Amino acid sequence: MKRRQFISTGIKAGIVAGMVPVVSAGHQQQKPFDLVAVKGGEPGAMFDMAIRSLGGLSAFVMKGQTVLVKPNIGWDAPPERAANTNAGLVKKIVALCVQQGAKKVIVFDKTCNDWNKCYKNSGIQQAVTSAGGIMLPGNSEQNYKPVTIPGAVKLKGVKVHEAYISADVIINVPVLKHHSGTTLTIGMKNLMGVVWDRWFWHEHDLHRCIAEFVLYRKPTLNVVDAHRVIMRNGPRGVSVEDVTEMNSLIVSRDIVAADAAATKLFGKEPDEIGHIKIAHNLKLGSMLLDKLNIDRIKMG
Repeated sequence: MKRRQFISTGIKAGIVAGMVPVVSAGHQQQKPFDLVAVKGGEPGAMFDMAIRSLGGLSAFVMKGQTVLVKPNIGWDAPPERAANTNAGLVKKIVALCVQQGAKKVIVFDKTCNDWNKCYKNSGIQQAVTSAGGIMLPGNSEQNYKPVTIPGAVKLKGVKVHEAYISADVIINVPVLKHHSGTTLTIGMKNLMGVVWDRWFWHEHDLHRCIAEFVLYRKPTLNVVDAHRVIMRNGPRGVSVEDVTEMNSLIVSRDIVAADAAATKLFGKEPDEIGHIKIAHNLKLGSMLLDKLNIDRIKMG
């Protein structure tokens, strides 16, 4: 494993408990990483490295809390097609939350295809239950409650799944991939899977609605699966020929920074993606990666 630190002050130093030592006013202070990017391993192993760099899962999950893990499970497609979040990554996150003493670890998505087939054929249902988590269906409107979005211009109200509303901790686990409507789908767009009436979004400035939903509630942690990535014909893909192996993972508390870093990994710039630029301007996070403390880890 190789690690490189890139710090805006130009100081390079070692890592202690997920912190970067920074010289200030004649003494050292500990400054946490804003984002961790890992390359070259299996998804679960990469998450282990990333969360350790951020101070361990205990920095995010405490004993007795209810945790919602929100992957992309939208499509009835096998794992090799990369239309859904990597099942091994979801399993690792759920297992670590259970080990941390979480009261409940819940996983669900409002799927685009039949939810039973999506849950099963993605491999995520088996992964979650074997790790001690709970799979909830997302197909019943009665589980979605109306909420108001503070400060929104377009998305002033929306029905949100009660699991997202009530969870103590939300771990957002999107898969990076091409999307025909928004160019890319990553962390912010993955949250469309916790709302019922999302066709409103498509009809009323989709990028603006995607960004404004984050005004309601930010995830505690964002984990971008970029192990296998659909490069065209997204979001479902047509065949494995649409997929390339990137063997990468991006983890951050900042959903805007996570999406910005994943965008660059895909080969585009963050300001090319409408909802990333809007969310940055709304001060929901930062797409200015050169201003952030990033831990870059290469495994293998």
